[in-house]
Amino acid sequence: MSSPATSSPSQSGAFATSPQSATALHRATPATLAAVLEQLPPAQARWARAAGFDAQPGRILLLPGMQAEVQSEGQGEGTALAGVLVGVDPDQPLWQLAGLPAALPAGTYTLTDADEAQRPHLLLGWALGALPSTRQARQSDAATAPSLAQLVASPDEQAAVAPMAAAIGEVRRLVNLPANQLGPEQLAQAVADLAARHGARYRQWVGDELPAAGFALVHAVGRAASQASQAAQAAQAPRVAELTWGDAALPHVVLIGKGVCFDSGGLDLKPAAGMRWMKKDMGGAAHALALADLLMQAGLPIHLKLLVPAVENALGAGALRPGDIIEAGDGRRVEIENTDAEGRLLLADALHHAIRSAPTPPALLIDLATLTGAARTALGPDLPALFSNHDGWADALLAQGRAQADPLWRLPLWAPYRRMLRSDQADLLNAASTPQGGAITAALFLESFVPPELPWLHLDLFAWNLEERPGRPRGGEAQGLRALYALLSQHFASARSAFA
Repeated sequence: MSSPATSSPSQSGAFATSPQSATALHRATPATLAAVLEQLPPAQARWARAAGFDAQPGRILLLPGMQAEVQSEGQGEGTALAGVLVGVDPDQPLWQLAGLPAALPAGTYTLTDADEAQRPHLLLGWALGALPSTRQARQSDAATAPSLAQLVASPDEQAAVAPMAAAIGEVRRLVNLPANQLGPEQLAQAVADLAARHGARYRQWVGDELPAAGFALVHAVGRAASQASQAAQAAQAPRVAELTWGDAALPHVVLIGKGVCFDSGGLDLKPAAGMRWMKKDMGGAAHALALADLLMQAGLPIHLKLLVPAVENALGAGALRPGDIIEAGDGRRVEIENTDAEGRLLLADALHHAIRSAPTPPALLIDLATLTGAARTALGPDLPALFSNHDGWADALLAQGRAQADPLWRLPLWAPYRRMLRSDQADLLNAASTPQGGAITAALFLESFVPPELPWLHLDLFAWNLEERPGRPRGGEAQGLRALYALLSQHFASARSAFA
């Protein structure tokens, strides 16, 4: 079965190159509004004051200009759009213009205050605002329809924005797909398609091949879905997809994305409200795919390995049970405390495989996962949790998060909580029996599969917008992607490690 279409909408329609006949866009905050109005023609400033424009974030005011008409034709005077005032939040540069492509009249617009530091964020926000919504994406011509409102940007600026806008659009698209359209087979095919586009090497392990290949935990989580019926076996069988790209002599970078295409919770069944959006439990895999695509497009001098363990955590005769003991890829025995703590089992086997199969010790290991509700309870939906065993890498990623308006928050790998993962019957539990500190104990479980000398970053994501906001439709969302890409592209540009 082929994968869903992997192309994202082009951003060429969001921008124009020529500033001729472009309408001026004036950004303002309540604090700067008076100064902005002083720079406008007096008639426009009077209009803004009379309209009560207060420059609150998201407010838009169209500024009319008088246009003389031929009096003999009896047309008198008409109005034309002379400019636009837009209220912005100075602390949210990425989203200042994101609502404008859908809100402004058709035409070409140009920024009057081209802040060089903020301009890349402003352009990317505009591009994201021009992406089709989920509803529009269902229409046959939505992917090719240009944005009616276009922002003036140079060809170099457009080329810099387009890959990231497309990557974010692809994360959203994949996360929004229902589980009956994106199961384990289709998710693995997306990895295969990505490998084909970049001339990378691809292989996969499927179903009963997994235990012998060192993926017994992956197999145990996903086997029930493939046993539901003979027809479902091929599509729903658990699998691990692997992409390898680049010269093996270059620094080795590993990306691992959790690919639970639907998470019922298994025998520890989720309640209906908790299960409703579990099609998004492959959000980590979507992020890893998008990040790998960006790195290969950029031709970064690294040896890249992408691993996506793809399963459905389903009910069935072969479902994983509480109390089961499974031998992980590294030989340790894991006792199942909770079948809804399945994502860390996939990542554990993938981490061990990545380390074991690396031609040289990895320069960096990154895993991305919609892993715990505890992280959302602690930090809310917009702030991914970062865990790391290496302060240099963690600090650098946090700094890029701030620079790219893509924030993360570091939580501790609090060693005393390792006691919560002790098992009387095996080497460790897959989850703590207590509800406290769930994001930390999940990260500690993963850390136990990473040798301390290998730098490791773990991102616990939500990958979802709960509400509609300008440039951020309700549904799947990319989080931490810009920060990670900036970190890797800068750090490995010269193919050497600054943190060695």
